[in-house]
Amino acid sequence: MNAQTQTVQLQLEGYQVEEAVTSIFHTVMFHRTSGKFHYQEGGRYLEGTVGYSDIDCDFIDLTYVRCSSPKLDKNIRKQVSEFSEELRSSDSTRSGEISLKFFRRERAMWPFQSVCIPWEIWNVQLDLVQLRHHREQQSGREQMGELLTEKIVGITSGMSRNQYVPEVPSQPTDLCLIFDMSYEDCQPYLHEIVHVQPSTPSASIGHVLKNMFR
Repeated sequence: MNAQTQTVQLQLEGYQVEEAVTSIFHTVMFHRTSGKFHYQEGGRYLEGTVGYSDIDCDFIDLTYVRCSSPKLDKNIRKQVSEFSEELRSSDSTRSGEISLKFFRRERAMWPFQSVCIPWEIWNVQLDLVQLRHHREQQSGREQMGELLTEKIVGITSGMSRNQYVPEVPSQPTDLCLIFDMSYEDCQPYLHEIVHVQPSTPSASIGHVLKNMFR
């Protein structure tokens, strides 16, 4: 089965990169995170709740919703911040791509490692622009807010439809094949954030993912 792939393209100023990408990834993660599972007899389970927070951006006229998990927020921001810094400091290119990838694991016979199989990938492709005048910057702030609102509504609408997600295991020992169990306050699907280094424009996300699954 091929992974479902969605691509979001944006033109924006460098200082808006981190907030724009974070708002998109947090929107996706909000719909790909559940509460903790508590298993009972017969493979049945009870699902806990996931808290949420409204986040106001500083450089974009936008408010978005994210899971109120400090650790999840920290992990997303760390990866996005590294990408933003590399992109903005690059002298060779003004564009870049960062991806949020969801995968599941399949156990393998000893001595082989488990196999990671991607099932959903969200690509964000960015082109940096520079607005020199305050009026242009203010207009760009508003327009980016409107565009991201449209993108977020589209993401939310699309993910509410009947899309593929891995089946919940019947045994708690198999949860680690589908979910990231390292969080105490929530249970996101296994995921990874990867990005193309701006210093290597010939690279591709497909190449990066291929290396990850070797």
